[in-house]
Amino acid sequence: MRGRRGDRMSINIQEHMAINVCPGPIRPIRQISDYFPRRGPGPEGGGRGFGEVPAGLAPLALAPPAALLGATTPEDGAEMDSYDSDDTTALGTLEFDLLYDQASCTLHCSILRAKGLKPMDFNGLADPYVKLHLLPGACKANKLKTKTQRNTLNPVWNEDLMYSGITDDDITHKVLRISVCDEDKLSHNEFIGETRIPLRRLKPSQKKHFNICLERQVPLASPSSMSAALRGISCYLKELEQAEQGPGLLEERGRILLSLSYSSPRRGLLVGIVRCAHLAAMDVNGYSDPYVKTYLRPDADKKSKHKTGVKKKTLNPEFNEEFFYEMELSALATKTLEVTVWDYDIGKSNDFIGGVSLGPGARGEARRHWSDCLQQPDTALERWHTLTSELPPAAGALPSA
Repeated sequence: MRGRRGDRMSINIQEHMAINVCPGPIRPIRQISDYFPRRGPGPEGGGRGFGEVPAGLAPLALAPPAALLGATTPEDGAEMDSYDSDDTTALGTLEFDLLYDQASCTLHCSILRAKGLKPMDFNGLADPYVKLHLLPGACKANKLKTKTQRNTLNPVWNEDLMYSGITDDDITHKVLRISVCDEDKLSHNEFIGETRIPLRRLKPSQKKHFNICLERQVPLASPSSMSAALRGISCYLKELEQAEQGPGLLEERGRILLSLSYSSPRRGLLVGIVRCAHLAAMDVNGYSDPYVKTYLRPDADKKSKHKTGVKKKTLNPEFNEEFFYEMELSALATKTLEVTVWDYDIGKSNDFIGGVSLGPGARGEARRHWSDCLQQPDTALERWHTLTSELPPAAGALPSA
């Protein structure tokens, strides 16, 4: 650029390349040099220091960086439909509430909303949903899922999901895994991010609010692709996890609510099958047709079998049926109550869903429930029990002295 003939004007390269990058339509810039003030006094420097605000500068240029980026502030109180990812994560954030109701043995999970999720589809959006698992023992029996929100990176669910049969022992040892996934009808669903909450962080009957950044899932590589050292580490970690979870850990297949009471006037044991929750799905339609069988072992005469009615197409059946075993209280000290849940099938053998044994040879809550029943006759005691893929090894046998 030239002013007078023979005089060459020097232009800063920053001025030469400067562009207004504010969102929205490009606005005219009256004096581009105002964005790059020169140092020093005099006409060429403009008489301003580098940090001074130029006169007549457009209001947009004076706006804070957050406004230039289109971000919202807490005072605004409004959510944007555009991509609004948290600065600390590229996967987004998830907001939810957890409440452990000790009286009803339930865990309430309120999935509220997510913000700034990672785009998963070609249109730059996603179809997100949330699924829950209880660890250890994650399986279809304890999976809960929200509805899918279409074409959004800032979904709002406001859904309440509930786990039944949660005991104080579960609160001590279980971890809740909350995963956000993208639903894809043409192929498999895609994982976006997850977070894991140890239930021991919850206090009974006190709702706790969470607003957490999602994390990536880092699965172990397949054994064939591992080196010998990594395979050894993987096996060690797996054995360590099993040791921490306790010996004899079996796959969980759901929960069952049982009522036990020894009736002194009738001289017998009353067994109430109240309900089941989160049973494993055994049919292709994603449900089961469950019923419950009970035995009092040892049963030399094979007359202790009782069976409930079949509940069609449900994973959370309510039975409210009661069985009676005529027997002296002293004789029950050597007995074991075997409870199994089955899926009824027409034209073929029924499928075993899960079972639990209560008696002197049982462990944990099953043994305590049986012991309390014998020590508190004429008192109905209701307890939740975990159904496992097979009966405990000690079922039907007394522990060795």
